[in-house]
Amino acid sequence: MKQYRNPPDVHPPVAGYTHQIEITGAERLLILSGQIGRNPDGSVPEDPVEQLRVAFENLERNLRHAGMDLSDVVKLTLYLVGEMDPGQRGEVIASSLGEHKPCMTLVYVAALGSPPYRVELDAWASRA
Repeated sequence: MKQYRNPPDVHPPVAGYTHQIEITGAERLLILSGQIGRNPDGSVPEDPVEQLRVAFENLERNLRHAGMDLSDVVKLTLYLVGEMDPGQRGEVIASSLGEHKPCMTLVYVAALGSPPYRVELDAWASRA
């Protein structure tokens, strides 16, 4: 079972996330490698916002293969190289996650594994 909590003595979340999620009982835990904005055909969009969309699609494909979906994500870390418009970033996140609000961290980094990559998503998912 998952319990989503935003403690009253901590500031409200500043975006679409939850401060903490406690997992108890007979839950399955799936830990994924970082998902980048690389299409199945190997192409990498130049636009970082499009890379974010593709990374979410890759995350969703991985979850589906494990019998899960994006609503099972309990922890999501976004690694971004360079600036990305917060509004566009928020739109991609909202269109991918809908009303689901996992624990989330956003980190700006100097580089990822290869120069074309501007986005990487690190996720943990859980399902009973």
